[in-house]
Amino acid sequence: MPPRFLMCRPEHFGVNYTINPWMDPQSWARQETALTALSQHEWAHLYRTLAEHGAAIELIPPVPSLPDLVFTANSAAVLDGKALLSRFRHPERRREETHVAQAFRILQARGVVDAVRELPVGLVLEGAGDCVWDRDRNLFWMGYGLRSDAAARDVVGEAWAVEVVALELADARFYHIDTALSPLPGGEVMYFPGAFTQVGRAAIRDRVAPDQRIEINVEDATQLAANAVCLGNTVVLSGCSKPLRAQLEERGYRVVVTPLRAFARSGGAAFCLTLRLDVRSAARDDPLSEAALA
Repeated sequence: MPPRFLMCRPEHFGVNYTINPWMDPQSWARQETALTALSQHEWAHLYRTLAEHGAAIELIPPVPSLPDLVFTANSAAVLDGKALLSRFRHPERRREETHVAQAFRILQARGVVDAVRELPVGLVLEGAGDCVWDRDRNLFWMGYGLRSDAAARDVVGEAWAVEVVALELADARFYHIDTALSPLPGGEVMYFPGAFTQVGRAAIRDRVAPDQRIEINVEDATQLAANAVCLGNTVVLSGCSKPLRAQLEERGYRVVVTPLRAFARSGGAAFCLTLRLDVRSAARDDPLSEAALA
């Protein structure tokens, strides 16, 4: 089966408010016509790139006055056909929740996902933005402290019966874990150490062997290089330095750069603009274990 993603066309994308350090509505307004056109061009290029690499893409309808609905990674955490819908920290994004829920009910009716679940009342978790699946280690890396609650760890663990490693985020520029950490298909973890507390960095070192750690510098981190989409051995990202590209290529990866400068003004890039719908855990991939997940 082809990899399957959820995306949203940027018909209403713009930087209309400030909920992270990347966002500057006044700067956007001064160049709105050019930046709107750029966002549509860049999104279309990302869409084509994924499709050319064999991805099937589902679309959630864009909605006026919801500019960040385009960042579908934040809409839910998805694993083994089960979607855990997001609840947002900021009121500007809470208005997305009704539309996201409706979209997932439609996906469930079509058999794209098997089940749709809501978070307990009062708990905040911003989807795959703060809940990144590591297939090699069969665990979720979960970010908390800026946009998601630490208590969400237990809910995620119970939902899928998997380990959840909660990492506190320490730099407001990297407000979601997906902006600073990306598990790669070969078992490596590409991450920016400065995005995490000392305790968080230690947790990563405890679980990732030294030869599998790709620690990126602030130059690559602020290009949102860790906000990458992986398709087999292809790593699709918004930008990276020559040394990082060389390091990835030495490990057997094909690096595809698709600039996303307009979306970086909102603090997002390739991973943020997509939500993988077909992620499977090790237990689900084992036919002997599927009965335990039913």
